[in-house]
Amino acid sequence: MTYEPYRRHYEEILGDIRSSGMWKEERLITTPQRAGIEAAAGGGKPSSPCLNFCANNYLGLADHPEIVAAAAETMQRYGYGLASVRFICGTQDLHRKLETSISSFLGTDETILYSSCFDANAAVFETLLGPEDAIISDALNHASIIDGIRLSKAKRRIVRHGDIDDYRAALDETRGARVRLVVTDGVFSMHGDIARLPQICELLDGEPAILVVDDSHATGVLGPGGRGTAEHFALQDRVDLITSTFGKALGGASGGFASGRRELVTLLRQRSRPYLFSNTLAPAMAGGAMKAFEILQREPERIRRLQENTRLFREEIQRRGFRIAEGVHPIVPIMIGDEKKTVEMARRLYERGLFVVGFTYPVVPRGEARIRVQISAGHTREDLERALAIFAEVKAEIGE
Repeated sequence: MTYEPYRRHYEEILGDIRSSGMWKEERLITTPQRAGIEAAAGGGKPSSPCLNFCANNYLGLADHPEIVAAAAETMQRYGYGLASVRFICGTQDLHRKLETSISSFLGTDETILYSSCFDANAAVFETLLGPEDAIISDALNHASIIDGIRLSKAKRRIVRHGDIDDYRAALDETRGARVRLVVTDGVFSMHGDIARLPQICELLDGEPAILVVDDSHATGVLGPGGRGTAEHFALQDRVDLITSTFGKALGGASGGFASGRRELVTLLRQRSRPYLFSNTLAPAMAGGAMKAFEILQREPERIRRLQENTRLFREEIQRRGFRIAEGVHPIVPIMIGDEKKTVEMARRLYERGLFVVGFTYPVVPRGEARIRVQISAGHTREDLERALAIFAEVKAEIGE
């Protein structure tokens, strides 16, 4: 056996990625994740101070000393790992406590843990649905939902993003299915817009259907208590299954979950492959997540500070002549359009100490290149003003 005949094939693919401008450089962060970090572009270059405006660290909990201490203490008590899946010998009382606390927080029947929300979304559709069933999915749903749907043998109907008329048509087209499942992101990660959950729920009134919401960018962010999209719209009793993550607002480490109707979660526990064939969530991650939920409920002012920071940045970046996607979420897409200009702007912003990333085709459609800014409760007023000033300086330089 020899690999050599294929080397050229993969070198050509890599060359195409580089020449198209889609090559992804990894900047090395040499500090904990927080509003102010030190980072380097790699290649032996020294790290330098940056303001981080592209992390999912919405509540500023990623380096919270209580969460770090809780993770360390949990590791000391429960060990480094379980070396097992849950149903063999990978379930500690810690895991059940975390699942119970999530159910209590969200007001759901039951919760199941996964190693990531990607795994949770990979589990849902294949487990709950068969060839006689149908999935209705928003066109801009996260890649994990798309991949999860591909694993299912159910019929699928992709609806135009947020188009309620198309949702209505999809419901009519799938009326003969044994089970119908409607799935949407709670917050769409590239746009920062919120699912039209009230209209979707109104459509589903009296209709046999399961409603699933991926709340990865909404847990800890939306709603008065940070309980996500359903709480934001006061529709907690209408969503059948929520998938979400500990990897964003809730400390930013790893792990995810599905929480909702008891029968659905119980079936996931019995049959979902990412649960049955992947190692259990590491004890330290579970301990840290429990502390993150505790802080979220103890310090609701973090959500209010995040909302105020978001409002200020959105208003001020527009006042400086930038076009943004409208909304209230701390994901703020600054729409540039031209792909080369977007890449150049991101580079110059970074050189001035502002860590942001430009997104171009094929991550977003052609002509819709953008810089996605993400606001945190950890940003101070001075951080926001400095970021706005840097944006204005670069805009003046490149003529955006």
